[in-house]
Amino acid sequence: MAGKTLFDKIWDAHVVEKIKGGPSVLYIDQHLIHEVTSPQAFAGIEKRGIKVFRPQQTVATPDHNVPTVDQHLPIRDELSRFQVNKLTENCTKHGITLYGLNHPFQGIVHVIGPELGITKPGMTMVCGDSHTSTHGAFGSVAFGIGTSEVEMVLATQCILQPKPKRMRIRVEGETARGVNAKDIILYIISSISTSGGTGYFIEYTGSAIRNLSMEERMTVCNMSIESGARGGLIAPDQVTFDYLKGREFVPSGADFDRAVEKWRTLYSDEDAVFDRELQFDAADIVPMITYGTNPGMGAGINEKIPSPEDIEPGNRDSFMKALAYMDFEAGSPIAGRKVDYVFVGSCTNGRIEDLRAVSQFVKGKKKAPHVTAWIVPGSKQVEKQAHEEGITKILEDAGFKLRQPGCSACLAMNDDKVPEGKLAVSTSNRNFEGRQGPGARTMLASPVTAAAAAVTGVVTDPRTFIS
Repeated sequence: MAGKTLFDKIWDAHVVEKIKGGPSVLYIDQHLIHEVTSPQAFAGIEKRGIKVFRPQQTVATPDHNVPTVDQHLPIRDELSRFQVNKLTENCTKHGITLYGLNHPFQGIVHVIGPELGITKPGMTMVCGDSHTSTHGAFGSVAFGIGTSEVEMVLATQCILQPKPKRMRIRVEGETARGVNAKDIILYIISSISTSGGTGYFIEYTGSAIRNLSMEERMTVCNMSIESGARGGLIAPDQVTFDYLKGREFVPSGADFDRAVEKWRTLYSDEDAVFDRELQFDAADIVPMITYGTNPGMGAGINEKIPSPEDIEPGNRDSFMKALAYMDFEAGSPIAGRKVDYVFVGSCTNGRIEDLRAVSQFVKGKKKAPHVTAWIVPGSKQVEKQAHEEGITKILEDAGFKLRQPGCSACLAMNDDKVPEGKLAVSTSNRNFEGRQGPGARTMLASPVTAAAAAVTGVVTDPRTFIS
């Protein structure tokens, strides 16, 4: 009998019932909710006269639509105020833990889960948000769900879910200077396309992956769904255990040691069979940036935008449409373009390591006068740490300002919108048309590449500053 993949081990351990010829009833260990996709779900269970089945396994925080300035004041935007108030009301009514605005644990849901130790290896985790795949960095099966499924989990702590196929992506070797986790995942997506992972759950492995920090691993898993995959995960190891030790909701002492022994069994067996396997050489990866309107339209920062003849015939129309929206010319250099906005933040790159990388890069430099830069921490804890480590002062000395936690300009549901026609270099996860504001143009990149653009005022290879 063939061995099992890590995904299979976790999935199979959580199947309550297999429906013949249909999906499985999957038990969910941890449910995360926020203010945007939960109100309808709560309304649904109340309409049916039922309560939240296991409220202790749901944690809530407002993040998508919250302001990132003056959070101590009443929210001015009517929709945001309504959503945040409704979340508070629903959590109070149903006995759900809520980390509301100004709570020391508040932040982007996919940032606070790991940093509080809510996220643990071997779990099944869901949230009404696409980038729930972030938590897979800990060796968990984590994926985004729709509002009707949020209601299902609130009501039953289970979800109906077809089992995805398994893909393994190996990244072997050492990355070059100036190359980090964001570059790795943008390279993978540009290589396999935004549909290359469709129908799969991806396990990332290889020496380059194992050498990443936990926060870098989260960046990789976060963007798994941008390849069309259901999610992504990485087998837990000593890096994982060291990160988790001492966190708020992680067991301590002998209980922690017992948990680690269990977590050590979470890996793919040597003879496990995957439905698809891919391998990349880390030495081939350079600082990446997108030039189009989906995360697969990426290239090395010193490359040129492809020509139509380089694109598969069936994709040429969408390719040309994307370039027209971005106001870019096929065959032109990517570097050197004037940048209007820089956004550092989101559940992809709003953690303390990301802010450290930016502050180290801009220290002793000044932001270009014409660039508007938003540096948005992913949580109150990240914000606090940035102040304590002197990051805030370094940013201010360079002309930047640290805002307050939230999803912010990643999806522009609050006031942090890039104006029409303006070009932004963003550390977020999506560059769709209008994603950062109606008519806004977005180039996805790493925090260091974003910092280079903020300092020079143009798209710049960050390696020119790294000795």
